[in-house]
Order: sequence, then C-alpha cells, then structure tokens
Amino acid sequence: MEKQELLRKVGHMSQVADVKEISFEEGRAAGMKGWQVKNGPLQFTIMKDKCLDLAEVNYKGIQMNFLSKPGLQGRNHYDTNGNEAQRSIMGGMMFTCGLENICAPYESGKAYPMHGRIRTTPAEHTGAEAVWKEDAYEISVHGEMREAELFGENLLMKRKITTTYPGKQIVVEDTIENQGFREEPAMLLYHFNVGYPLLDEGARIILPTKKVIPRDEAAAPYVETYDVMEAPKDCEPEYVFLHELAADEEGNTFAAVINEKLGLGIRLEFNKKNLPYFMQWKSLASGDYVVGLEPANSSVYGRGYHEERGDLHKIQPFATETRKLTITILEKDELEETVKIAEKLVKFYKE
Repeated sequence: MEKQELLRKVGHMSQVADVKEISFEEGRAAGMKGWQVKNGPLQFTIMKDKCLDLAEVNYKGIQMNFLSKPGLQGRNHYDTNGNEAQRSIMGGMMFTCGLENICAPYESGKAYPMHGRIRTTPAEHTGAEAVWKEDAYEISVHGEMREAELFGENLLMKRKITTTYPGKQIVVEDTIENQGFREEPAMLLYHFNVGYPLLDEGARIILPTKKVIPRDEAAAPYVETYDVMEAPKDCEPEYVFLHELAADEEGNTFAAVINEKLGLGIRLEFNKKNLPYFMQWKSLASGDYVVGLEPANSSVYGRGYHEERGDLHKIQPFATETRKLTITILEKDELEETVKIAEKLVKFYKE
C-alpha cells in the first residue's frame, strides 16, 4: 500500500506499526528496559540491558520463541561463575554469545564464563526511530555494547535491528571493532531459540545440511531424527548436532523451523563466509522443550578446543568485522518453498 493510501486509513501510524520504550517492574526483570516493536501482526521485544537481544517474538498471536525457566532477567552476580550462568540464560528468540568465549566454561589462567559476557552486557548510546522511506515505514533500534577490562580487551559491538512495514522480517546488523592495541579473540555465536507453540510434536527443522555430526554419546543415537521434533520426555538429556551447511555462491545459507499444522514457520538467514560453524541444539526435556539454531564463527567445543588447534578466531587492533542476520516469518506456501530451497542448495553443493 502506498504511503498516502495508508494514511487515509489510520489516524496515527502506531495503529499498525510502532516502537515504544518499555521498562519491567517485577521479579528478576525489575529495572530492565527495552523496546516493544509492532510491525502489523509481527511483534517483538528488544532488551536494552541484554545486548539488544530479542526476547519475545510473536506473529498473529503465536509465540515463536523459547523462554527458559528462570524467565526474563538482567545481569546477575552469578552470570560469570562457571555453570551458574545457566541460571541467567533466559533463552528468548536470540541471545548473543561471546566475545572471549562461547559454549562451556573454560579456565586457562583466567575464567571464561559459559557463553561469554556479551550476552548480559547492557547497551549504551541507544536510540530508536520510525521513518518513512518512500512507501515503506522503517522501524529501527540501535546501540552499542562494550566488552572491556583494565589491562585487557577493548571490544565494541554496534548493533542495529530493523523491521519494515509492511513485512515479516527482522534484520540484525552487527559490527565488532577492536579498539585496543593488540589482537584479541572475538568468538561469536548467535543462539536462536524456537519454542512452543510454533515448536511442537511434528514440527520440522529445515537445514541445507551436507553432513551431521553428534556432539557426544547422548546425541549419537538420534542423528537420523535431528530434523523432526518429538513430544516432550521427562528428564531427557539435550542433544547437540554439528552441521556442515551448503550455501550459494555468495555464501548465503539458512536454518528454519516449520510447523505445518499451524501453517507457520521461522527462518534465520546468514552468511557462511563469516559464520562458518553451525550447531543445532535439540532438547525434548519436559520444561526445557526447545530447538536452538546456532550460526557461529567458532565451534561448540569452545575456546579451549580452538586454543589447542591454534585457530582461535581473533581480530586485529582497530579492525572491524560485520555480520547480518535476517529473520523471516513463513506462512502457507512459503513453508514448502523453504524445504525446496534447502534441497536446491544441497544439490548445488553436490554438483
């Protein structure tokens, strides 16, 4: 719809699209701030106090994301205390892991907490805007997070999140700059978490995978069923699979979860050239029912693994790295189209 035609039908654009700054008042989330974004039937929350990560995402009232038992919360004293970090991992649609470490805690003369520190780093120099760009109404939120230490690293992550009305996409653009005078590790993993009711028994995980490797013995018996979600099971261990994904000539690839009963799905697009690793987290455990789609620049085995191999990802002084993720809500024919795209990418790789 053209701008003038739409403005004939609404008194204020917030009827159909808007961004509002919000604050939380209760429980572990008390004092936290964020933004509530509305793009027609697509609504989502951006957490100002947690790396501008995406908390809740819903479409036409259907929840897309997983939320862990601890619920919404900010930075806590136990965030950087080994496995205690699990008490502050709220899940949400996406949380950002890094920059000194991803995955399991690691110690080597210094403690590197589970999934790193950036995921609970509050944003500063933030802002939000909603502007017309010809006949598109663009809503964006931006800010920056700094991971730094006296006599240590000085890494800055700038993030911009954009959605355009009318549309069904959320675009996340990150730039990481090393503002220090020595090279630094810059590990990064995007923990994208799909939950009920989009994720349910019979939901399918769509990946253009060339090869699947189980992380451990717990996952090994389930390699053949990595792509189908079963019903919850009490006390079931988590499964983690490492995938080698096919991509197009430019390195573009994706991961998706579709629920054909609901006629809905969600797709995460990224570029394999700067996020060459991909992990899939699948938990059938009752109360912890989730699928995680995890593009990364480092392996699920974490910092120690890369230090031993001598290939720890590092960034030079005053260098920058950029990455872009596109989240798309899928409906109706788009579900089958996504399956066909995955098959096409794998076929392209084989040829």
